[in-house]
Order: sequence, then C-alpha cells, then structure tokens
Amino acid sequence: MNGKEAIIEATISLIHEKEDHMEEITMREISKRAGVGLGLINYHFESKETLIEVCVERIINGIVDQFRGIEERTKGYTPFEKLDYLGNMTLTFLFEHQAVSKISMLSDMRFPKENDNTQRTLQAYLPLVAQCRPDWEEEKTAQMTFYLISCMQSAFLRHETLKKTQGINLEDAQERKAFHTKMLKNILGL
Repeated sequence: MNGKEAIIEATISLIHEKEDHMEEITMREISKRAGVGLGLINYHFESKETLIEVCVERIINGIVDQFRGIEERTKGYTPFEKLDYLGNMTLTFLFEHQAVSKISMLSDMRFPKENDNTQRTLQAYLPLVAQCRPDWEEEKTAQMTFYLISCMQSAFLRHETLKKTQGINLEDAQERKAFHTKMLKNILGL
C-alpha cells in the first residue's frame, strides 16, 4: 500500500473511532497510525480538513453503493414503498452518523463535483422516482429527484430549527419516518 492510501485508511479508522469528536483527530495521530511523516500528509492533502473530507467522501461512497442493492431487500414492495424504504434508510444513516454526514453534505455544497456523494445519491434514487411516476418526462423526473435529495439534506442540516419551528423531531425514528413519507408524497404529487 502506498503512503497516500495508508494515510487515508488510518484517517478513516480514526473517523470511525472518534466520529462524534472528529475535532480531536490530530495530524500527529494520523501520521503515527499510517506510519508516515507529517510532511507526506501535508504533501498529499494540504490540511487536516481536506484529508477528512476525502475520507468522508470515501466512507459515504461505500454507503451509497449499498443503496443500489435495495432491490433484494424490497422484493414485493411497490415502487413508492421502495423509495420510502430507501429514504428512511438514508435518513437513519444521516442521523446515526451526523458528523460524517454533515461534512459530506457541506463539502458537496462547497465544492460540487460530477460524481460527489450528493450526485451518487441522486443517481441511486432516480430509477425509483421514475418507477413511482412513469407519467413524468425524464427532465421532470430528474428535477423532482433533485428536489427530494435537496429537501432531505436541508431537513437533516436544519433539523434543530425544524424541531423548534415545527415541532418535528427528526432524531426520533418514528417522527422522521412520518416526515419523510409525507415529504415524499408531496414531492411526487401522490
């Protein structure tokens, strides 16, 4: 394994260990765990924040790839039920991994890329939205899928405000599920 990969793997390991306290991860700790000098970390990543963003993107990519295997777990479900299941699975992950999820979303918003986590999530949702609304043109399906992903991201990032202003506690699994189902029906026009 090359030095850059060793740095990434060491950092991912530390992120999993300290997810709720990622600010405690130090460059020295990463250096020691990866078995490389600090200079090599700075050469490849310029800053701890950049390195963490790269690692978080890799972590989320693995999760998004799992979304693609939803067909097996949802045999016999209607297209809406599959989409609702996927949305609840996504929101559950976000709330179980708040620090990683927030970094991923904010990074995608600051530095959008063609194949970032937001785009990969959108691609995972697109076929299910199309199945729910076969009457929609391709362009409308893409737009509405974008709206859905954007609404989910906004609800997650602003969940404290949502709780204060509307009394919806997205950290509660049942309230989160009800909120998602209602949002999904509104976006799909069902």
